[in-house]
Amino acid sequence: MGEWREAAGDFLRNMGRLCFELLFAGITGLAVGIPASAFALVMDRLTQLRGAYPWLIFFLPVGGVAIIAMYRGLKVYNPRGTNLVLSAIHSQEELPAAMAPLIAVSTWITHLVGGSAGREGAALQIGGSLGAWLGRVMRFDQKDKNVAVMCGMSAAFAAVFGTPLAAAVFPLEVVSVGIMHYSALVPCMFAAIVASRTALFLGLHPEAFPVGDVPEISVYSVAAVIALGILCAAVSTAFCILLHKTGSLFHREYFQRHPYIRVCAGAVIILAVFLLLGNQDYAGAGFPMIEKAFAGETGPEAFAVKMVLTAVTLGCGFKGGEIVPSFFVGATFGAYFGSLMGLPTPLCGAVGMAAVFCGVTNCPISTLLISFELFGLEGMLYYLIAVSVSYMASGYYGLYHDQKIIYSKSRTEYINRKTK
Repeated sequence: MGEWREAAGDFLRNMGRLCFELLFAGITGLAVGIPASAFALVMDRLTQLRGAYPWLIFFLPVGGVAIIAMYRGLKVYNPRGTNLVLSAIHSQEELPAAMAPLIAVSTWITHLVGGSAGREGAALQIGGSLGAWLGRVMRFDQKDKNVAVMCGMSAAFAAVFGTPLAAAVFPLEVVSVGIMHYSALVPCMFAAIVASRTALFLGLHPEAFPVGDVPEISVYSVAAVIALGILCAAVSTAFCILLHKTGSLFHREYFQRHPYIRVCAGAVIILAVFLLLGNQDYAGAGFPMIEKAFAGETGPEAFAVKMVLTAVTLGCGFKGGEIVPSFFVGATFGAYFGSLMGLPTPLCGAVGMAAVFCGVTNCPISTLLISFELFGLEGMLYYLIAVSVSYMASGYYGLYHDQKIIYSKSRTEYINRKTK
């Protein structure tokens, strides 16, 4: 009888915890989903505005100066962005609530004037800071505060991208590669669902990239996708190194002492590239160019140009994210590879997107889920092959220095190291 009573007690405690987590997830889904959706809707409007008034790119230096002045006015001299969110989960570091409006406004400015950056970095920071604020309001202990941060990240990711499956898992996986924070699975999942439905209700529609007909698996197609996965791992590694090295270059002692000169120098470089190209295809996140890649309308240089412009944009002081640019890089590189190998361009664009995303984030499960949500299930075997190969071949490089690799990618051993 004692064992039955113990089992009944455990069940009741688990049910109580489940009810609490569902309630908290619902609150978080709304509390984060609404502002994250508003952030994305404003972002879309500003992108349309820049497209209607191309001369706005000439305000790149002005926008950069405004961002630096805003951060310095709030006494934030060394913003760590998404790294701060990951660090807060690993340690007891607090996430300030002011982080959400600060990153939102600075990302809006970046996109309005044509900076080449994504939006998910802002979304993760908005979600993480609001989740941490909710944890403080509800007087959570440190462990539950970490769950609250991950819950907020899931909600924001789901609202902005419209991919609740990937959003539910991404925070669990990105923090510590090799282990999953399953204790946060239920609240992250429900927060992502609530936030994604909230975004739909507010008029924000998820991205989707149909790949069309998918060829049958053959020796040739598998060999080609393995090769593409390996090449995408190399591209993702190069992208991470370029981002970090460019950031270090722009944060040398002189630029540290003169941040306004730093951001203006970066703005002039970006503006010069746009004028040389004669277009603004690489401004903002770049979703229109991803669609062109799927249609086979981008050149072999597109992925490299986007890598350089994103590195300069984020390195010199503009704000945004690296994930959508990694989609851009993967889609354009994959589409070009497909044209050379005689494989369907949309499929290779999708495979390239998935492989590069996995290479820069070190999150294979999240990558597979977002692939299914963006592209459908028809090409799932190709995505699985490319993602697995890219994950192993990309080594220990990553977008976020505060991301930890707990277990080796190639051996069954514990390494517990930060990404390069």
